[in-house]
Amino acid sequence: MFINGEAIIQNNVVDAKFSCNLSKCKGACCTMEGGRGAPVLDVEIVHLEKSLPYAREHLDRTHRAHIAKYGFIEGTTGDYTTRCIDSKACVFVYYEDGIAKCSLERAYNEGKTGWKKPISCHLFPIRISNGKPAMIGYEQIPECNAGVAMGSDENISLIEFLEEPLRRRFGNEWFTNLLEQLNGVYQ
Repeated sequence: MFINGEAIIQNNVVDAKFSCNLSKCKGACCTMEGGRGAPVLDVEIVHLEKSLPYAREHLDRTHRAHIAKYGFIEGTTGDYTTRCIDSKACVFVYYEDGIAKCSLERAYNEGKTGWKKPISCHLFPIRISNGKPAMIGYEQIPECNAGVAMGSDENISLIEFLEEPLRRRFGNEWFTNLLEQLNGVYQ
C-alpha cells in the first residue's frame, strides 16, 4: 500500500496495466446487472440536474420516460446512485454502434455542459471509499479483461490511464506527489 496525502492506494492499483477497450467490452461498466447504478456524491447532484437537459437529448424514449417517472438518482444522503433500467443500464446510457456510452459525457464533449460525469464513473475501474483516509482500490471484473489485455499490450498503467479523473478527484499536486512516490519505488 502507498499513502499519499489523505489517501491509501492499494498495490493492485499501482501494479495494474489497463486501457479501456470499448470495442470489446461494449461499455459493460454502464450496463452491469446489480440494481444500483454508479455512486453519486451529494455535491454532484446539482451538476446532474444542470446537465440533464443536454444529456436527455441523446437518450432514447425509454430512458427519457424512466427519468421522467422515477428521476435520475436514488438513495439517501451519502449513498446516492444513478437509477438503472431493469436493474442494468444506467439511465444516462445511450447506444452508438452497439456500444453503451454516457450521455452526460457526450453533452460535456459537445461543449453543452462544464461537468463530465460522476467521478465514480470517470475513475472506473478504480473505486474510492468515502472514509478518511480514502481507500483507493482496483475493482477487477471480467467485463474489463479486454482493457487489462490492451493496457498490458500498450504498457499503459491504470494510474496513467486514469490520470485525468485522479487529478480531477484529488488535485494536480496530489497526483504529482503520487508519481514522485512511485518513481522512487519503481526506479
